[in-house]
This record gives sequence, structure tokens and C-alpha cells, in this order.
Amino acid sequence: MITLKRRTSSTAGRLRARPMQPIETGTPGLYSLRLEGRDGLLYVPTTYQAHQPAPLVLMLHGAGGDAKGGLSMIQEWANAFTTIVVAVSSRWQTWDMIVSRYGPDITCIDQALTQTFAHYEIDPRHIAIAGFSDGASYALSVGMTNGDLFTHILAFSPGFTASADQVGKPQCFISHGKSDTVLPIDQCSRRIVPRLQQTGYEVIYREFDGSHTVPVEIAREGMHWVTT
Repeated sequence: MITLKRRTSSTAGRLRARPMQPIETGTPGLYSLRLEGRDGLLYVPTTYQAHQPAPLVLMLHGAGGDAKGGLSMIQEWANAFTTIVVAVSSRWQTWDMIVSRYGPDITCIDQALTQTFAHYEIDPRHIAIAGFSDGASYALSVGMTNGDLFTHILAFSPGFTASADQVGKPQCFISHGKSDTVLPIDQCSRRIVPRLQQTGYEVIYREFDGSHTVPVEIAREGMHWVTT
């Protein structure tokens, strides 16, 4: 399963949240987003300064994971590159579109981003959606559907893409382990990457010696790429 285009409606998978002038001044720290159902986390590094727009990464976990696990993959580099991270938990074991169709997870992500934009100054030139495994597939799909919001897509070991539509052309960073037995590289990224390039997406692609994981050096490179 590589490229699926699902058009459940003209607005399927679309996000409404956009960067804005904050209505309140947020401070550094780790916060609960207080979302209904499975919660999400907002991480703001200590190096963040109000009135200095910061990059933002929306991080999506793999199947069976949660916001805490997703955040842990990139938190170290959020500090290094002064990047705000919004980490959301899927409503079910994995993301809505993978189970059925776009729905409750899109609503949840919209709420999380709206809260963040209302309290922190975000650089609109550096807004990324990122994910691992199922979260990477979802990041590619939602990122392609919302290329007027996301400037970058980080996909660590994705399985497929399933955009409801294609809006804009965000830059893509994709990584995959050569020994991945969960989502084998030949059936996944080695097919996904050429198809993205053929449709006009700029893609940085990294293969590494390893399995279904996100190596530290790959996470660092991806986060540095988002912020430069």
C-alpha cells in the first residue's frame, strides 16, 4: 500500500488553525494541552523568547504510541534548535485516516495548534508536521493536504501516503532503515520517494543501517533541516 487518495469530502483532512498574533504570552515549559480523550503535550524550550518567532513541529507517534513517546524522539533537538513541539495522541490505537477516514484526529490537531498559536509567536516559514511509522504516513498525508500551513514534512519510516487533496508543495525529509521488518523499505520509502519527486515535491531522503527506529543522528538532521 503506497499511495491512496481518499476524497471523503472537499474538506477532508483540512486544518483551519493558522499562526496569529498571540492573545496571551506563553512561557517555556512542558504543558498538557487538556484535549478531550487522549491528551497531547506542548513543549516550549527554555531558549524560547516572546516576540521572537520560533519554528514549530507537530509530532505524531507510531501505532500504539502516545504524545509522550512522540515528543521523546525529538525533544533533545527541540532544545538545541529552539523549536516548539506540539505532540498529539491519536484518538484510537492509530490515526483516524489509517483506521477509516479523516475525522477526530484532525479536529484534535486543529485544537492543539489553535491553542499554541494563541500563546506563542510562530515563524510561518518553519512549520513542520512530523511522525514515525504510522505517524509518518499520517504526517505525509496531512502535510500534503495542508501545504498552505506546513512548510516542511518529516517522515521517519513511513508506510504510505493518503492525502485527501494536494495543497501547496511542502519540502519533505524521509528516512528509513534498510533492515526494517515492520514497514519494509522496498515496499515503502523506496516507492514513496520517487513518486513524490515525480509530482514535484522536493525530497531529502536518508537510508540508514538499522531497523524500525529513528536514529539520533537522523532526528538531529531532520530538526536542523526544519529550522534552517
